[in-house]
Amino acid sequence: MPRVKRSVHARKKRRKVLEQAKGYWGLKNSHYRYAKEQVEHSLAYAYRDRKNKKRTFRQLWIVRINAAARQHGLSYNQFMSGLHSAGIELDRKSLADLAVSDPPAFAAVAEQAKAALEARAA
Repeated sequence: MPRVKRSVHARKKRRKVLEQAKGYWGLKNSHYRYAKEQVEHSLAYAYRDRKNKKRTFRQLWIVRINAAARQHGLSYNQFMSGLHSAGIELDRKSLADLAVSDPPAFAAVAEQAKAALEARAA
């Protein structure tokens, strides 16, 4: 049985890792051993942070909605509760966009939420 010659595949594998490691600092972009380790870590961070990005954006939307709701005399919790009571089904992303780009429309939504809260309390 002939022996296996790995030269082409091995070089291709190393070149792929070194191309992924472009832009890294120090030996991590030019030495296979260090580049391989850093690329593995980087891929793990990328996977983790694709999940964390969703978390971070939700936090940002909540902060924006809270700030806008407080300008209308409601806390975030009261505002969201009022929306639920009024039957308004807007997600946090669109509410935050309204708060930033169209304050009069957000004011109308806030008034509806406030009215629903008062109606529920009475």
